[in-house]
Amino acid sequence: MKRLFPSFPEGANLGNVYRTLPDKLAPLAEYQNRVMRGESDLSIAERELIAAFVPGLNACAFCHGAHTVHAKAFGVEISDIEAMMNDLASAPIDEKLKSLLAYCGKLTSTPARMTEADATAVYDANWSEAALFDAIQVCGLFNLMNRVLEGTGITEYHLDPTNVGEDTLEALRSEKCYSDFGKANGLVD
Repeated sequence: MKRLFPSFPEGANLGNVYRTLPDKLAPLAEYQNRVMRGESDLSIAERELIAAFVPGLNACAFCHGAHTVHAKAFGVEISDIEAMMNDLASAPIDEKLKSLLAYCGKLTSTPARMTEADATAVYDANWSEAALFDAIQVCGLFNLMNRVLEGTGITEYHLDPTNVGEDTLEALRSEKCYSDFGKANGLVD
């Protein structure tokens, strides 16, 4: 952890950010829940994979670690996430999904350089506009969260994704896990 916010305790995490600024973050937690658990053309596993990918590109260890665990809760292999981060093209991930990940990767790295060809590649892989928009929302959400965490000095994730208990994974499968986390850390509706 970087000591960017002196009021945070040593070893602070996202919960500390929420408890410090609940009025500013309550709407964000609800939005997170809608994007990540609401109705979508993308499965929850696909959304969580994007949520692990974008922070990996941004070198945001907290979000990458957290969403590697979330993705694991929905059946994504950690080795597949590691392979995706090393080389998306050769990773053992569904080819259809790679088109969305490539789009999100470019949107993360060089957003002003998005082209019609980028969207066409997604549509050619048989994704709908709704699916692309949902992927864009996940991508944007985690670019925002990466900036919030890195900007407040939260840089370490406390769980080892390879050694997470079933009780933790089960809690992450909740339809309200994002808003529940917010409520548990002082956010109110």
